[in-house]
Amino acid sequence: MRLPDGLVAVVKHDCPTCVLVEPVLRQLGAAVWCQDDAGWFDGDDTELELSYRLGVETVPTLLRVEGGAETARVVGWSREQWAELTGVPDLGEGLPEHRPGCGSLSVDPFRIDALEARYGGSGLASRRVELADLEDEHEALFDRGWTDGLPVVPPTPERVLRMLRGTTRDPGEVVAVVPPDLVECTVEKVAVNAVMAGCLPEHLPVVLAALEAASAEEFALHGLLATTYFSGPVVVVNGPVAERIGMNGGVNALGQGNRANATIGRALQLVVRNVGGGRPGEVDRATLGNPGKFTFCFAEREQDSPFAPLAADRGVPGNAVTVFAGSGVQPVVDQLSREPGSLARTFAACLRVNAHPKLPMGFDAMLVVSPEHGRVFREAGWDRARLLAELDDLLTLPADELVRGAGGMAEGVPAALAGSELPKFRPGGLLVAHAGGDAGLFSAIVGGWVSGKTGSAPVTREVHA
Repeated sequence: MRLPDGLVAVVKHDCPTCVLVEPVLRQLGAAVWCQDDAGWFDGDDTELELSYRLGVETVPTLLRVEGGAETARVVGWSREQWAELTGVPDLGEGLPEHRPGCGSLSVDPFRIDALEARYGGSGLASRRVELADLEDEHEALFDRGWTDGLPVVPPTPERVLRMLRGTTRDPGEVVAVVPPDLVECTVEKVAVNAVMAGCLPEHLPVVLAALEAASAEEFALHGLLATTYFSGPVVVVNGPVAERIGMNGGVNALGQGNRANATIGRALQLVVRNVGGGRPGEVDRATLGNPGKFTFCFAEREQDSPFAPLAADRGVPGNAVTVFAGSGVQPVVDQLSREPGSLARTFAACLRVNAHPKLPMGFDAMLVVSPEHGRVFREAGWDRARLLAELDDLLTLPADELVRGAGGMAEGVPAALAGSELPKFRPGGLLVAHAGGDAGLFSAIVGGWVSGKTGSAPVTREVHA
């Protein structure tokens, strides 16, 4: 939009200062655009395009234009500054020396996203999908296969631009190559799916970190999708970011009701579906699946924990996510143990049945220790390393009990291993986190997928702004 040379002003009729300087503007013969009343002056800026492109933040704004380019600007009414810009002395006799003006409609928080989408040259690269006039937008998203079976938020340009304000990263930056189709996924594509999941902009950095972790080679996301097993990504968040964005690590931490927990995990799953192509019945071949494949994300409860933050113990202090291939939640009940050795034995007995009690080293697990159980370890001075060492000893199992046919069960390890002892978990195959409400002598085991070279390893990544 090329401006006419001379004096140009932007006003709105609802602004007392703009009304105050109307006689001055008419005296000067300025080209005046009004934001809220197309009939007040000759210039109609009710669509706010001129105001947006000029970066007007306050009205009235008076500009001098030469050769189509702005050379000077005054914001609000100041007799001295207007006289200096216009070269006309004694402007506005009888008016106050100064009035600050009002906020421009072009910076109204309820309008800025639409204006940026319309005029900002936002550079969004995602394909635009036009819907028919009578097409319901929510049903259209179902029909195109872009949902997880629940309704999603339509990702309009305005919403995507608002989401992108949650990170300083370039929208075109490739975050990860997402399995199973090995598609490059940009920050913008993550933002689109975060909108659909119901995220807030401040959730986006955590979603980006979760995607980076889940797309790491050692996490083996393609295999996790293609397996007939139950599992999917579980996201554990550490650091001040969890509290800042309102995540839940307390009451019902593994359940519903918290927007950040629910939408961050869901956004990761939608990226895997919509960008990576991981759809149930296609590459996703789970026999049964588990409800956590909608979303499974929680914050570790770091306050009053007997353990250092999980991510810190894994070498990434501060704001970080750990992604684990989890298959569902197994309750652990122990309401009588008041010393750590007894409680560790309870945990070991429950962990032994992970996947199958006669299959050692085959499946990882995450033990989520609740605060009431955690207090037993904290008061005894047990940290995560001490608990894991105790569990390793308790879960070193005699192979004679694990071989095929033992106990009347055909499942088990080959008979050639008889006479040996086998660990239930491979080194690093058991994670321990701390979460839950203050009341309840319950903990939980999140069963994992197959471990080692044939399966998935947990991955921890830093959360960047």
